Amino acid sequence: MPVITLEAGKLNKEQKSQMVKEFTATASKIMNVPEQAFIVLIKENQQENIGVGGQLLSEKK
Repeated sequence: MPVITLEAGKLNKEQKSQMVKEFTATASKIMNVPEQAFIVLIKENQQENIGVGGQLLSEKK
């Protein structure tokens, strides 16, 4: 059972749905595995928990 994991900032329900559908369809096609076998996990991170270039995203202007 293949698992796809996505870590991202805040996503709305429509974005999550589209990501799950498209990731599953693409991986199924490439791997030749039925879509029903895939699990997609989405981990949303708050901006104060993400640092880029030595600075928290919540501190960027």
